[in-house]
Amino acid sequence: MKRALRLLRRRLVSSIPVLLIVIVGTFFLLELAPGDAVDAYLVTIGGGDPALVQALRESYGLDQSALVRLWVYLTSLAHLDLGWSVQFGRPIRDLILERLPNTMWLMGAALALSFTLGSLLGIIAGARPGSVFDRFFSIGSLALYAVPSFWLGLVLIIIFAVQLRWLPTSGIETIASGKTGLARAIDITRHLVLPVSALGLIYLALFLRMMRAGMAETWRQDFVLAARAKGLARRRIVLRHVARNALLPLVTMLGLQAAAMLGGSVVIESVFAIPGFGRLAQEAVAGRDAPLLIGIIIVSAVLVLIINLLVDIAYALLDPRVGASEGRA
Repeated sequence: MKRALRLLRRRLVSSIPVLLIVIVGTFFLLELAPGDAVDAYLVTIGGGDPALVQALRESYGLDQSALVRLWVYLTSLAHLDLGWSVQFGRPIRDLILERLPNTMWLMGAALALSFTLGSLLGIIAGARPGSVFDRFFSIGSLALYAVPSFWLGLVLIIIFAVQLRWLPTSGIETIASGKTGLARAIDITRHLVLPVSALGLIYLALFLRMMRAGMAETWRQDFVLAARAKGLARRRIVLRHVARNALLPLVTMLGLQAAAMLGGSVVIESVFAIPGFGRLAQEAVAGRDAPLLIGIIIVSAVLVLIINLLVDIAYALLDPRVGASEGRA
């Protein structure tokens, strides 16, 4: 545990400049993009006179230089103030806290499904490389990974929502249902089954292939040959030696895919009409709401850093060499 805490402390210190680079880089990238929130607003009202344009730019603070606005934003950010959404007319922090839980439920359930089931199927496939199960899972995972997530989502809607009528087609819960407690939890679960399946099955194929490849490589290691020479049961060798060592790169990939899944949720949330974090980013881009988009990117960066910190801790607990090398660094 001390090794994990030491690793966590070092990673937290190194995360601060990374987050600062993300904030400053995103700010200036959006500065280089054509148009702003005033231009988007004028399009919706059919244009305006120069006096109105100037008044809007002054009220939004767009009449100041980029450096001045960056300093003001960093000062507000130090007080956990993400600013004001021009498009929604609400504090950005409230918008994110309203939408983020829906995406976290979707992404967390999809990650749990893909990692757990993918690892188990990968163990089955890698237990006997070249077997019938190995070939079946390898070909099936390759075909599944080639399927676009939005197409898979639409197919699931047609089959299970339209034809069989087993599950709802869209949304995070039934609108104005008045359900509370366990009844509401069941309702939300039913709404999440299809989007979680569409998002998780794609990444399940990736974890399955990685686990199978890792086990196939581990079978050739000397310590596995020694365990087989000692006459240990094959089941014990698979679970306690081969699978455990093959799991280490899978844990690393878990952190990388969590970040990719956060971006991929934009498509799934659009297909299933889920009011989540991804759709909020889409709406911010469509409305040229730069403050909201910067806030979304910052929160996304923080989430990715937190996920990678947790992955580093898990890796240190699984592999004693990680914490030891950090301590001698």
